[in-house]
Amino acid sequence: MFDSLEQLQPRSLKNLSDHLNRLVAGRLWLKVLIGMGLGVIVGILLGPSVGLLEREAALVVGDWLALPGRLFLVLIQMIVIPLVFASIIMGLCSTESVEQLKRLGLWVVGFFVVTTTIAIIIGVNLALLIKPGHYIDSRMVQESMSGTMPAAANDTAVTFTDIPGHLVELFPANPLTSMVEGQMLQVVIFAVVFGLALIMTPPERSRPMLEFLGSLQEICMTVVRGAMWLAPLAVFGLIAQLTSRIGLEALLGMAVYVCTVLAGLVLLLVLYMLLLVITATFQPLDFLRRSRDVLLLAFSTSSSAAVMPLSIKTAEEKLGVAPSIARFVIPVGATINMNGTALYQGVAAIFLAQVFGIDITPAGMLVLVVVAVGASIGSPATPGVGIVILAMILNSVGIPAAGIALIMGVDRLLDMCRTAVNVTGDLVACVIMHRWLGAEVQSPAEVSG
Repeated sequence: MFDSLEQLQPRSLKNLSDHLNRLVAGRLWLKVLIGMGLGVIVGILLGPSVGLLEREAALVVGDWLALPGRLFLVLIQMIVIPLVFASIIMGLCSTESVEQLKRLGLWVVGFFVVTTTIAIIIGVNLALLIKPGHYIDSRMVQESMSGTMPAAANDTAVTFTDIPGHLVELFPANPLTSMVEGQMLQVVIFAVVFGLALIMTPPERSRPMLEFLGSLQEICMTVVRGAMWLAPLAVFGLIAQLTSRIGLEALLGMAVYVCTVLAGLVLLLVLYMLLLVITATFQPLDFLRRSRDVLLLAFSTSSSAAVMPLSIKTAEEKLGVAPSIARFVIPVGATINMNGTALYQGVAAIFLAQVFGIDITPAGMLVLVVVAVGASIGSPATPGVGIVILAMILNSVGIPAAGIALIMGVDRLLDMCRTAVNVTGDLVACVIMHRWLGAEVQSPAEVSG
């Protein structure tokens, strides 16, 4: 029905790839790590353990050092709504024809939604089991960020008879009001409804809107790219301020958080391998060996979009997937299949809730899962966007977005790992869809070949 994403946004994707190459060449991740290390050192010098400055003076210096970080957070939160809205719709409309949407689209999107839901459930339950937030002094963190903490989430329990009314409230009667008030779950649902309606609209009518949304997405990504250049200085200032107030011991507790996310990603990878064996009789070690190059590139670039051409080539030439399937599943997966990101967001949300002493009710857990799934499906495949989406998820359940300062320093490593898992999910989906539906969607030329 629609042209491919490359045809809709040729310059956008090319510019994104060029930018990613510059990030890798410029080693932005290394600058972030250096900024984190220097922030820890400066924070220790300003903190009570060394006492280089008086307490009051140290607080003032810490506030000024944190200014770039606060600007970074404001830029990220400012762009959340238009970025998520445009990305979800573009992801839903990334099919190439009506025939593909009918024969393959429902299976592919269904597979991605189910696995993304499983991923966020794994992340949430793992964080609830390990409790990484309990390894940090919650009282000190709350005191150091007391000026930026919002009101606590609503603790009112939702009964069975309240569910119909709450379900109706999820659909925004006035989408513009939901955007202004930051009601992100309603914004996600509106974007899904809008995208589905756009798919069913004749191409000559829908193309102008798609081009507009593509431009909107690119403008939002320009803001994100600009914010990412500020990331090293932001990490330095925020970590310095935080360390000067809560001490080094709290930062050491971050290792538990990192291990929790990595353990969740390993579990998700094991799930993928089990799906390959059960549904496609494909040996996991053989799959990993054939996919090694593209997974290493995804780990290095932290972008599913940047490795999309190599992902398609790997699926076709090394995994034996029909081109008609690989060239549909990979672009869609690069946009809406963010299982590793969903898992990370679940762990991060529960971790920060534990750090700030916020008790998320069962209803809040349900909202967290739904928003994380919807937001992950709409996440652009580019570095750093996980932080953008996380800010939205935290706001939806009443967790202070300022807590992002606590995890920014280690996010680059986790971003690299979850991107590799995301690309693994795309390739696994290709293999499974080929085994299930290959004969239905292959063209005569592919069958004869």
